[in-house]
Formats: sequence, C-alpha cells, structure tokens
Amino acid sequence: MESGIFHSTYQKDMALRHTPIEKARLALIILFLLVFPFFADNYWLNLANTIGVVAIGAIGLNILTGFTGQISLGQGAFMAVGAYVAALMSIHWGAPMWLTIPAGAISTALIGAIFGIPSLRLKGLYLAIATLAAQEIIIWVITHWDAVTGGVDALNTKNYLWFGGANHYFSEFQFYWIILALAALTTMATVNIFRTRVGRAFIAIRDQDIAAEVMGIDLFKYKMLAFATSSFFVGLTGALIAHWRQIVTWERFTIEVSIFYLAVIIIGGLGSVSGSIYGAIFMVLLPAILNNIGKALSGVIPSMDILIPFVQQAVFGLVIILFLIFEPEGIAKMWKNIRDYFRLWPFSY
Repeated sequence: MESGIFHSTYQKDMALRHTPIEKARLALIILFLLVFPFFADNYWLNLANTIGVVAIGAIGLNILTGFTGQISLGQGAFMAVGAYVAALMSIHWGAPMWLTIPAGAISTALIGAIFGIPSLRLKGLYLAIATLAAQEIIIWVITHWDAVTGGVDALNTKNYLWFGGANHYFSEFQFYWIILALAALTTMATVNIFRTRVGRAFIAIRDQDIAAEVMGIDLFKYKMLAFATSSFFVGLTGALIAHWRQIVTWERFTIEVSIFYLAVIIIGGLGSVSGSIYGAIFMVLLPAILNNIGKALSGVIPSMDILIPFVQQAVFGLVIILFLIFEPEGIAKMWKNIRDYFRLWPFSY
C-alpha cells in the first residue's frame, strides 16, 4: 500500500503547505501569535520580542551560511552597521522609524556586499577569518570615529513617527506588533527566495561551486547577492534593536554576538528557515530558564547568582556539541522526523 504525499501538478508540488494538517497548524500558530500579547505580561512580551529579533538575524545568517555555504563570523558587526545608521539618522536628521529601519538594512546590505568580495577566492576557514576581520574592522571604526558614531559612548535613539514629531516611547506590547510584522515578512520573503532561480543558485553554490559555475551560474554575482541579502536582514535586526532598546553601544555587537547567532542556526538547523526560528526560540528561552533555576537555587546555594553566567556559557557549548554529534541538522530535522512518523503511521518504517 502506498503512503505519503503525491502531487499531480507542479503548482501543488511547489506549494508551501501540502496537507490540511499543515495548513491547520499554521492557522493555529498565527492565531496564537495574535492572541498571545493580550494575555502576556511584560516579561513574556520581552522574551517574545527578543525571539522575533533573533529570528530575523538568524534567518539572515542562514541565507549566507546555511543555504549558500559561506561561513560568516561578522554577524555582530553587520548588526552594528544597521543599528548605528538608524540611530544616527534619528538623532541628527529627526528621521522617522519607517525610514531609518529600511535605511539601516540597505546600508548594511551594501557594506556586507563589499566585505563579501573575498568570498570569490576564499572558502571555508579562510572565509571565516575574512569575515572575522570584517567584524574587527567595523567595530574599530565605530569605536574610533568619534565625530560620527560618538566613539565608545552610547547613542540614545529617537523613535519618531514622522519628521519633526515627538519622540515616541513604545511599550513592549506596541513593539511586539512591529517585530512580529517584520519577522513574518522576513520569513515569507526568505521562503520565497528559495523557490526562485536566485535561491536555487545559492543552493547550487553551497553544494558544489565548481559544478555550479560549469552550469552557467555567475559565482561572483550570486555570492555578492547572498552577502547583500543576508546583510540586509542582519541590518534590519540591528535597526530594530536600536529603536526597540533606544540605546546603541558597540558592546551589544561584539564577536560573542556573532558566535551566538552561529549557534542559533546550528542548533535550529542549517539551510532551514523554520530552523532559524526554532533555534531562536531555544537559544532565547534557555538562558531565561537557567536564570529562573538560578534564582530558585539562590537560597540553597549562596553563590549561584555569580555562577549563572558561567553555567549558561557551559550549557551553550555543551548543547552545540551534542547537536553536532547526535543531530547535525538541528531541531528542524528532529521536528521533521516527528511529523513524518505520525504522517506515515502505521507505515512509518
């Protein structure tokens, strides 16, 4: 007896949701996201906003690393570009958010494309070192260009809704809808990118760049496009952080941030848009859970508050190692295995 999903047309095969169950599950998720903020307090809204922001940045990095095979350790610096552009435009020009956020994303795309030029000749560890150099160069420029960025001093971003308007202070509830909308647009745009010729070119370069070039794919063009597209979403993350937190400092965009986002896509699943979201949820909730455990044990272990940051780092490292050993394709693959088991049951073998 045959079991599974069989398509009779190309349109059905290319559909984003193939079964009624998948469509119902998506509808329930959307319903939950729309209802959630009306019942959550500021603590949970802050966690939800953090997950949304991290998910956008993780999707951007996954476009470059997971789908195109170009390793990047400059995530933090590219986020800094988006954040500083948005902050400086709002402070000096009084530009509204609907202008500063796209400007930060576009500026980061241009910078990312420039630093992506070495990818034509470099790959693997050598490309990772080149992007690490980009991280250090950008942060150095930010901290030493006092006349423009303010150097090591923090910038206080203004949330203008129009030119010459008053500075608007958004609550976590209000910013939830902005982040949710941008995260949804990022997800839909990325999913559809990989249903196009450009997305298939990215994947071909990842699988074997020499074979892709033989087939007629312009490696320089598409690698630059991958860096620019990835950096666009990364810059969007930085601009969002600038307006959400309303304070921008270089300390938010160090190499540790780059490593964190790399961990997010490794744990969530390389080459998976949904994996970026799963990884963001996991990596944001994990320290929150550890903090709550630490507070609960503080009465029993007096020095627990001091140990918690070190415990978090140890757990992060351990989790990455365990995923690389037991499930290199991340949470996305684990979830797919569970779905396939129940979808094909009792013929799941």
